Amino acid sequence: MESLKPTEISSTKMFGGYNKRYKHSSPTLGCSMTFHIYFPPSSSPSRKFPVLYWLSGLTCTDENFIIKSGAQRAASSEGVALIAPDTSPRGLNVEGESDSWDFGVGAGFYLNATQEKWKNWQMYDYVVKELPALLQENFPQLDTSRASLSGHSMGGHGALTIYLKNLDKYKGDEDKFLSQQLLPHKFEEACRKANVPLLLRMQPGYDHSYYFVVTFIDDHIHHHAQALNL
Repeated sequence: MESLKPTEISSTKMFGGYNKRYKHSSPTLGCSMTFHIYFPPSSSPSRKFPVLYWLSGLTCTDENFIIKSGAQRAASSEGVALIAPDTSPRGLNVEGESDSWDFGVGAGFYLNATQEKWKNWQMYDYVVKELPALLQENFPQLDTSRASLSGHSMGGHGALTIYLKNLDKYKGDEDKFLSQQLLPHKFEEACRKANVPLLLRMQPGYDHSYYFVVTFIDDHIHHHAQALNL
């Protein structure tokens, strides 16, 4: 049986730091899971980095953000560790899990499923509870008490809903991508009614892709670094 402790399966140097991919057995999801950490360069072995969790969208894995976003440049200069989990359980062979691109495998809704058939889809508990505990226990260079949360597409929705349910757990949040499906103006209105601060920026001409993410990711990394009081 695979260990509950994470096992390093790849390491790549980038902007002075390292992208490292890990694999572990998840009791919450009942399967093997992978996640990425970008460790910024460090001048001292005792330095602890705050963490920014990145939640990817539908059809993605833990690799999309790490490979495509270029976020490591700003994370390196700001001294922020990036945590990119996978978007769903995999390998469970639940009937119908791969029938649709927006449901089942690769569908990162970051919620806990309630139907018995989908009982392993407990991504809220995985992201909010299991993964932070795993990081705290196994990576002393990470300061998981200083955490922020962001994401793209459905992962942006997940970041917002998780943040609003855990205001004491995460500092700063910003949906990386506001589309027509996410109804940003309704969200803006809800934030105003709840007295939650929001900077809503519409970027004309950009589509729903990582070309947009790459263009504006530095702004978002700087935003979260300020929220983490760096």
